[in-house]
Amino acid sequence: MFKNQPAGLYVLSLANTGERFGYYTVIAVLVLFLQAKFGFGAAVTGQVYGGFLAIAYFLPMVGGWIADRWSFSKSVALGMAIMFLGYLVIALPSPIRSAGSIVMLVVGLLLVAAGTGLFKGNLQVMIGDLYNDPRYSAHRDTGFNLFYMFINIGAVFAPITATVLTNWALESDGYVYNMLLPQLCNAYLDGNVSVGSQIVAVAQESGMRVGQDIAAFAESYIDSLSTGYGYGFAVACLSVAFSYLVFFFGRVTYAHIVNDSKKGDKAEQSSAAMPELTPEQTRSRIVALLLVFGVVIFFWMVFMQNGATLTLFANDCTSPNAYGATRIGFNIWALCVIAVGIFALFGIFQNRKPVARCSCVVVFLVCGALLWYFYIVTPNPVTDILPMMYQQFDPFYVIALTPVSLAIFDWMARKGKEPSAPRKIGYGMIVAALAYVVMIFASLGCTVENGNAYGMVSPNWLMGTYLMLVFAELLLSPIGISFVTKVAPPKYKGAMMGCWFGATAVGNYLTSIPMLLWGKMSLPVMWGILVAVCLLAALFIFSIMKKLESATE
Repeated sequence: MFKNQPAGLYVLSLANTGERFGYYTVIAVLVLFLQAKFGFGAAVTGQVYGGFLAIAYFLPMVGGWIADRWSFSKSVALGMAIMFLGYLVIALPSPIRSAGSIVMLVVGLLLVAAGTGLFKGNLQVMIGDLYNDPRYSAHRDTGFNLFYMFINIGAVFAPITATVLTNWALESDGYVYNMLLPQLCNAYLDGNVSVGSQIVAVAQESGMRVGQDIAAFAESYIDSLSTGYGYGFAVACLSVAFSYLVFFFGRVTYAHIVNDSKKGDKAEQSSAAMPELTPEQTRSRIVALLLVFGVVIFFWMVFMQNGATLTLFANDCTSPNAYGATRIGFNIWALCVIAVGIFALFGIFQNRKPVARCSCVVVFLVCGALLWYFYIVTPNPVTDILPMMYQQFDPFYVIALTPVSLAIFDWMARKGKEPSAPRKIGYGMIVAALAYVVMIFASLGCTVENGNAYGMVSPNWLMGTYLMLVFAELLLSPIGISFVTKVAPPKYKGAMMGCWFGATAVGNYLTSIPMLLWGKMSLPVMWGILVAVCLLAALFIFSIMKKLESATE
């Protein structure tokens, strides 16, 4: 799995790991931050969330155009600097529910999006260029799967870090998180004094002093909670700085693909050695990519519900307590042990050297012992689970399942039965549909009243949904990125990677549609719409499969 990979892969992946930590901090808390600090409802938060994701993934089209004409490596470095400023602006303390704070938030999010536009797509083009070397060309898909796994290491720690910092901020002011309080406090501050009795009933266990003025408590609680979310953005600044240091000091590993000469030279040396395509071949490849991008739109629409409707479901309809084996999922160190144990298990079967195999056996046994230890010492039940903690399951599953997916496709390749990249994307859409079938069953016990959803289902439903969505993600995202770097005409590789992110941007903005539907229809019907979207996209890509496969031969 790790053999025959260029050294630059690991450096560039590690640089992306820090950037992903910051980005997934935003994904984990943005909707909750908007609802708490500004009192926005689901419709408004959905528009802001979807708009931010759309801009962040649309700007790589511009970033790719700039890099094609300037420099990929310089674009990446500039992007990190701009992202740093964006996170810093959001993290700066500001009054709750004020116009000035909204302006600061918008400016910060735009800076993060602009930095992402220069960074993300261009870094992945650089990784693709590493595989233009004939020594590594046959390992391109595996390399992008490993890249995808490494960057999710940063993502898996973002939600728990945000959770710890939020709890720390609340505890510093003598408060405890309660999922009902942000909405109730903002409603009271908006003039709905009828919720005062509800606040008193709920807040007595969350730090409200006997006889304390309700308005004063509401402002103090919201300010404390918002400060905790802000701490997460501050740590994101440090993670981006870490990424820059890795990128700068690791340059020696990817210097051979970089040429920052004056205008008129090729931006990338490796591209100059690639054969020229005929106009017909160029057109055929671009058309094939655009057709795939059309399907990608709908995948990201349903997948990025993790920070939107699935977060609302975690907050409004899911029990804040976890029992039995389920509680292990909310211990980040236990998840790390599980991931290491899975890699050790595969190492036992994949290593041919006895010493390496014995080492993997030892690591696997140690992981088993540690997991049992965590099972014993983790409280039963785990209580007061914050909604953003569910965001850790997506990157954890990516890390843990990557060796599984690589082993499956490696076995299929040896049999000559590995599906093409477009077919994997189609299968990914089917698996995504099944994930929302799980949500249909999860929501049967939930109700919708007065624009709000209510329920108290087991965390296992969301954990299972995230598992299936990650299976779909591994079939589509790293494979799709690899497909773009392989198929894109050399002269348009930056633009084509930008278009991949442009499609992602459209899909990300469409995440706001289910948010607009939240509380206005039954949840099973809403999830059913997402199932239909996935199946229609799968049907489309299978209907044009011959065209896609012939264009990429």
